[in-house]
Amino acid sequence: MLKPFIEALDDRVLVCDGAMGTMLYAKGVFINKSFDALNVTQPDLVAEVHQEYVRAGADIVETNTFGANRIKLGSFGLAERLYAINAQGAKIARHAALEHAYVAGAIGPLGIRIEPWGKTGLDEAREFFREQAHALVEGGVDLFILETFRDLNEIGAAIDAVRSVSGLPIVAQMTTEEDGNTLDGTPPERFTPDLERRGATVIGVNCAVGPAPMLDTIERMAAVTKRRLSAQPNAGQPRDVEGRNIYLCSPEYMASYARRFIMHNVRVVGGCCGTTPEHIRQIKAAVRGMAPAVGRAADTGAGTRPMPAISAPPVAREHKSRLANAVARGSFVVAVELLPPRGYQTDQVVEWAKRLSISGVDVVNIPDGQRAGARISALSLAVLIQQQAGIETLLHYSCRDRNLLGIQSDLLGAHAMGLRNLMLVTGDPGRVGDYPDATAVFDVDSIGLTNLVSRLNHGCDVGGQAIGAPTGFHIGVSVNPAASNLDEELRRFEYKVEAGAEFVVTRPIFDVRGFERFLKRVETARLPIIAGVFPFESSRNAEFMANEVPGVQVPDSLLDRMARADGHEAATQEGIAIARQIAAELRGAVQGVQVSTQSGDIEAALAVLDGLR
Repeated sequence: MLKPFIEALDDRVLVCDGAMGTMLYAKGVFINKSFDALNVTQPDLVAEVHQEYVRAGADIVETNTFGANRIKLGSFGLAERLYAINAQGAKIARHAALEHAYVAGAIGPLGIRIEPWGKTGLDEAREFFREQAHALVEGGVDLFILETFRDLNEIGAAIDAVRSVSGLPIVAQMTTEEDGNTLDGTPPERFTPDLERRGATVIGVNCAVGPAPMLDTIERMAAVTKRRLSAQPNAGQPRDVEGRNIYLCSPEYMASYARRFIMHNVRVVGGCCGTTPEHIRQIKAAVRGMAPAVGRAADTGAGTRPMPAISAPPVAREHKSRLANAVARGSFVVAVELLPPRGYQTDQVVEWAKRLSISGVDVVNIPDGQRAGARISALSLAVLIQQQAGIETLLHYSCRDRNLLGIQSDLLGAHAMGLRNLMLVTGDPGRVGDYPDATAVFDVDSIGLTNLVSRLNHGCDVGGQAIGAPTGFHIGVSVNPAASNLDEELRRFEYKVEAGAEFVVTRPIFDVRGFERFLKRVETARLPIIAGVFPFESSRNAEFMANEVPGVQVPDSLLDRMARADGHEAATQEGIAIARQIAAELRGAVQGVQVSTQSGDIEAALAVLDGLR
């Protein structure tokens, strides 16, 4: 009979198995299939892999359930088979292990972003993990291995979920880059104590890198915790050999590093992507008989030392920008939207910005993410306008084409070049514009983006590391008062306020009475609101806005007014008159207006503003 897992860790180093996916792929399973579903469709194949690792000497076998959560199974249409896939995965591993190895319930990330970076709440994430953990417990696992996590909030939700259904030991493993930081930039000196506080039994790292960089990370972890550690590196970085990813670290090389891991309080050692039963056999031979080392933290007491808090005070709002100062003083502000031009020549748009500045416009709004053709980036144009036209810009910044770390780098660069006013948006769907096949990246949404900028404004990055002086971004967010699902829109708006939003810019307003009802529902947020105003260019343009633009409501009375305008010039003037009337009616209820036009016509925009100030 096997000892309880915790007692076994006190006695010896335990060897975990290697890659499941690598082995299944080698046995002919295509990568576009759900490997987890094989637990119910080809259980003998899964059992064969487990048995090979047990024969190689593995003390722990992980269930074939890394991606068996509701989100990932749902992408294969298998969400309703979640319980069966997980419970059966545990039973297959148990049968293969017999009394020779412990069975670890493998749980990986959900594959979606959770708060504060995504729209999935922590409570929702806990429930997704809870139902998987429950099924694994029912299947008979001895412990849990939570692996390949990049986000501390997500692995924290997984730990909470496991603890809600079981008191079994938890091995909690993050995945890191070669510099030792997680893929979201959190250093081991921060995530290690955090996982200890969250209740992990063993703290570790797995995947992404090979043995050498993982050893550096393990050394840093051992310096800040007394907890037992785990290490499961890849068999090096994959190399493309005739169209196949080949992992080149030999079993002997992996085994030599296993011995080094043990010198730093590692009690669970194994392998991840690219490792095979032969790697595990060599690791087992290398560590057999080695006494578990006591990490340096046991001598220094560093395990209970928390990371220093980020204490940089944020920049006061009135000092962030001229726009922020005007808003803080309660002044009525006006903005005009200028579209990034096609190509790279910006002389004309800079001249338009100068004209707007002379005309008394407070800020030029530069939209991001225009999909129609090759256009200069909004960030670049915003910098050029501020440098050459002498007017502040409000940069739309969208999540669509950037991952979390790319966003962070962009924004730090923007701040260094003098940009301060941001309007944070998720971004339009990819299939809009001239390139419908262009891919899109939605690593986070506008709520997560607001959280990111708020962190920068408090002097730390997404991984919790200090960046020196805090940024001084003036954080704006968007809201659509005419959203088809207004309750959902307001729910997201509340999250943006909690994340650190400082002002709001609305979608174009056409129904003033409806907008007044909306204002009553958001008055508790107490954020300055800049209302969008849009002059119709023609009757057809009005019909298009009313019928083809999602989330826009145009009253029939306005459509009738545009339809009665005779000729293009008359329609243009009527559109300006309607927009001017709306802006005048809104003035007493909001703190500013932003005028945008269909074709970037600044003459029409200035005509709307004429007499407003």
